[in-house]
Amino acid sequence: MLPTTSVNSRLQGNGALNSRDAARHTAGAKRYKYLRRLFRFRQMDFEFAAWQMLYLFTSPQRVYRNFHYRKQTKDQWARDDPAFLVLLSIWLCVSTIGFGFVLDMGFFETMKLLLWVVFIDCVGVGLLISTLMWFISNKYLVKRQSRDYDVEWGYAFDVHLNAFYPLLVILHFIQLFFINYVIMTDTFIGYFVGNTLWLIAVGYYIYVTFLGYSALPFLKNTVILLYPFAPLILLYGLSLALGWNFTHTLCSFYKYRVK
Repeated sequence: MLPTTSVNSRLQGNGALNSRDAARHTAGAKRYKYLRRLFRFRQMDFEFAAWQMLYLFTSPQRVYRNFHYRKQTKDQWARDDPAFLVLLSIWLCVSTIGFGFVLDMGFFETMKLLLWVVFIDCVGVGLLISTLMWFISNKYLVKRQSRDYDVEWGYAFDVHLNAFYPLLVILHFIQLFFINYVIMTDTFIGYFVGNTLWLIAVGYYIYVTFLGYSALPFLKNTVILLYPFAPLILLYGLSLALGWNFTHTLCSFYKYRVK
């Protein structure tokens, strides 16, 4: 799951990669190692993963400074420990069940919603966004003098998970306390509170994604990843002017899904 591999740095005197070193750093080998650890909970560092989740809210730059440290010590940027993914999955399941409770769904409706959220909203959309960002970063953002480096898809998915976690907590946890008594009321305060939470959540996703790609020294012009802030703020303003409640739309969509 390395985001980058320097070909020149692995060359020996005869211009060939050491076979043992090359095998250890192939994408397949790294993927196998990561998936193997996914089923070995005792080998996961959940305390460190929880620390990262905390700092994704308070100081996401510190999380990516740790990515630099991992690159220096383990020669890879992306996580080699699936503990973060496991904790994120637990958060997703618990918050979705809470959403079903708030929306007064039955047991089977909540389970159906959980499957939709996990496999479509999180995994499916995550794969799509990660693939798009992987293509854009390699096609347009790699510096000309750094063509021996590339952003691998695994790192793009890792950045997506980092950015998705704050969005999940804001929209699937914090928002739950305001849905029935504030947000879903047909008042300006209702859609102002709801849409403001959406603005913060999506804005945070954009910002953490920007930090993830700007942390890679061989990329250029990563500031363009902040450009979606402009249409986001415009959409936010229009929603308040038109009385469009994002959360009401989401809840209606969730209920339609589980019919």
